[in-house]
Amino acid sequence: MSLVAAGSLECKFENAANPCGFPAAGSEIFFFDDLVSWNFLGTTVGINKVTILVAIAVVAVLAFFLYAFRKPQMVPKGAQNLGETGYLFIRDGIARDVIGKEGDKFVPFLFSFFFLVWTFNVLGIIPFAQFPVTSVFAIPVAFALIVYFTWVPLGIYRQGFGGFFKGMLFPPGVPKPMYILLSPIEFISNIIVRPFTHAVRLFANMFAGHLLIATFSLAAYYLLTLTVVGLLGSVASFTMAVALTAFELLIQALQAYIFTLLTAVYISGALHAEH
Repeated sequence: MSLVAAGSLECKFENAANPCGFPAAGSEIFFFDDLVSWNFLGTTVGINKVTILVAIAVVAVLAFFLYAFRKPQMVPKGAQNLGETGYLFIRDGIARDVIGKEGDKFVPFLFSFFFLVWTFNVLGIIPFAQFPVTSVFAIPVAFALIVYFTWVPLGIYRQGFGGFFKGMLFPPGVPKPMYILLSPIEFISNIIVRPFTHAVRLFANMFAGHLLIATFSLAAYYLLTLTVVGLLGSVASFTMAVALTAFELLIQALQAYIFTLLTAVYISGALHAEH
């Protein structure tokens, strides 16, 4: 991440008598110029930093697990042990726990989501990358749409069109007059709001975390002067940036887990009608 990109810090040193104001990080740190672009069917297609990071993350996840299970042993060790731990975490901690025994067939789906989302998130604290791909709204939206167009057709297939929407719009145990108010709310909540919140939850956390780290990193650089106040301010800002980076590492894993867990919840609802 370039410090200059957040608001041009050169003026701080060019005019020490009248330095520029603090160039707070803004939305510009989430946009990158195309490194290569071309015209495809009348549309400009480009490759920028985000595209490259997505490709690197996908290749890294595939490479690790292909390497880990290239020659599986009865007693796992090294990369295989780590890979199996990740697999069992998804299978036993999410798929079977939320969906039940039927969840086994969805383990590859959930497994892929968890490790891709987590890797995309972790890029935010990796040197030279320093950008969480999921802070670009299009990425969480794409993931949420994949989930949406999985559980809705699955629910219709397993329960029938009428049974699926009946279970969703008319939950059992509710006084019939209440359906006049409840059914439209359930429709909006499940069909419209659910995919939106599924994407926004991941995006907002990664966006806010990256913005905070960038702001305190900029402050540490901007406040660095040979004065007591400047040194104290710079050290305090740098300490906050380090602390937020450590906290962000936890949030990155947690958001990958939450996204995958909700995916399992939606699939479970599609497989099992409410009674």
